[in-house]
Amino acid sequence: MANKEDYYSILGVSRTAKEADIKKAYRRLARKNHPDVNPGDKTAEERFKKIQEAYDVLSDSKKRAMYDQYGFYSENFKEQTGNQGRGFSGGFDFSGIDFGESGQSSFRDIFSEFFGGGFSRGRPSGPSKGENLEQLLNISFMESIHGLSTRIILNRNTACPSCGGTGLDRAAGQKTCPKCQGTGQEAKSHGFMRFSSQCRVCNGTGRIGERCKTCNGSGIRSSQETITVRIPPGVANGFRMRVPNKGNTGRSGGPPGDLYLIISVRPHEFFRREGNDVVCTVPITVTEAALGTKIEVPSVDGKTLLRIPPGTQSGQKFRLRGKGAQSLKGEIRGNQIVEVRVIVPKVGDERSKEILRELARLNPENPRAGIAQI
Repeated sequence: MANKEDYYSILGVSRTAKEADIKKAYRRLARKNHPDVNPGDKTAEERFKKIQEAYDVLSDSKKRAMYDQYGFYSENFKEQTGNQGRGFSGGFDFSGIDFGESGQSSFRDIFSEFFGGGFSRGRPSGPSKGENLEQLLNISFMESIHGLSTRIILNRNTACPSCGGTGLDRAAGQKTCPKCQGTGQEAKSHGFMRFSSQCRVCNGTGRIGERCKTCNGSGIRSSQETITVRIPPGVANGFRMRVPNKGNTGRSGGPPGDLYLIISVRPHEFFRREGNDVVCTVPITVTEAALGTKIEVPSVDGKTLLRIPPGTQSGQKFRLRGKGAQSLKGEIRGNQIVEVRVIVPKVGDERSKEILRELARLNPENPRAGIAQI
């Protein structure tokens, strides 16, 4: 149950890091280790999965609180013990305990069984939520800015239609499990600890009977489903989007898990994104830079006019308010940042050369005058 690696170490943040710092670290690492950036690199792919897992827990205040208290996060543990760890007065830290042999069974086995079932003082585990699924969704830069509705093919486990997910043949009849008396739980004890675990006879269903021939008793079937999802405007590369109830089916009639779409945004040939700002570089002529002008520049909303003041220098940046990406937090849009690059013409004829010499005589300033002599 304990995590093999520390989530804080995976993201490279301290245990007291604020939400903004965690998000910043996640975005940086997700961009660096994304499978699209590292094609064929299995190591990067594994790192990316660990980064996603760590961020999923640390970005949620309730999940993080449980992780900080117990050293791990588990949906099952949360359901069985409550937010305060029902059955304990304050949470135990098992990190320093040697899980060696102790009598006929190791403490590791006891610990695993202990958290695999429900506390004797708590309710039986009963139906449990299904596993969450993850799927990569590749979209264009403009689709990430404006949002889109798209259809995706999803492979998931659903409840067997013949047995309704019970794994038992309906036609052959069912009866109450004699081992657990229909509760689905077995009471057990290890010294001072008393707890319950899933009944081994009925697998926690509380019912026994002949196996369903359609699913061979598993209660599930693999299915392919086409669903339509709405991607909101403003999603960035690496964004993790939840689609409720589209994960694998739950156990014993429990609700299905969720689907998490990992958004991969293809680079644009002209625009790039920095936070919620959209950045681009536009070339201008020497004459336009010197005399000033109005030019038409592309934006994510179409063409727009930009005023170039006289004396503009190469590399100077201009801001178009509200022409960036939409914030997912409902705030106003970012801006478009236009960086101009002055293009020096290739002069070949004598007339143009003479005009430039005359320009130099009329404007004799030395741009390197302020450089210190070495």
